[in-house]
Amino acid sequence: MTGTFFAEVDLASVALWLFWIFFALLIWYLQRENMREGYPLEDDDGRASANQGLFPVPDDKTFVLPHGRGTLTVPSGQNPDRAELALAKTAAGNGFPFEPTGDAMTDGVGPASWAPRRDVPELDGAGHPKIVPMSAIEQVRVSAGRDPRGLPLVSGDGEAVGVVTDMWIDEPEQLVRYLEYELDTAHGGGTRLVPITMTRIRKDRVRVRSLYAHQFAGVPKHASPRQVTLLEEDRIAGYYAGGTLYASEARLEPKWG
Repeated sequence: MTGTFFAEVDLASVALWLFWIFFALLIWYLQRENMREGYPLEDDDGRASANQGLFPVPDDKTFVLPHGRGTLTVPSGQNPDRAELALAKTAAGNGFPFEPTGDAMTDGVGPASWAPRRDVPELDGAGHPKIVPMSAIEQVRVSAGRDPRGLPLVSGDGEAVGVVTDMWIDEPEQLVRYLEYELDTAHGGGTRLVPITMTRIRKDRVRVRSLYAHQFAGVPKHASPRQVTLLEEDRIAGYYAGGTLYASEARLEPKWG
């Protein structure tokens, strides 16, 4: 042999080029993995966007879900977004707001929108429903703050519409997520849930500012008395949140200080 390979190669340069090639491939891989939801891009009308970007949509990948819940394949489109929403464009171009064409709160659009999540409860690490009523767990009690059970539930227009009967907690997190209340028959009757973040607990009442009395009958119901599904949670939260803007025409107008 007349020479050696390493004597004529700059190993530092080779190592640097290998690093840059690896780093470029890593960026390519991570960006494509990031595109498993929300892609391909669409414009405001739901048509495919003209500018899809540099990176192609990744191939389908199937995940085995825990606790015997089957499999999930993304981004195959097996969980499509809600279509034909009751919304209309306010301008011809993209990027302008849409306005509701029907009853925004029952149509679930704008601030009242909800996503088509799976109609199953969220589970903890042991496979049990995370959010459950406090009355079903003997070892949990209120150790601080006001216990709202037994207090009247008051609407945004000051009318008592029911009575708080229970609290629903995220058991692993030891955190109250919902208040359960029994509606008066004059307002629809039955049991409903309200996110605790949408309430104000006083010493003599629990107030829900976002809804007026006549709107409580339309609050989405949960099917089981012992658990609430992901889909039910989204629809319930969307209804109360939507009332902040859509409960009356007056709330749609600008506020002047």
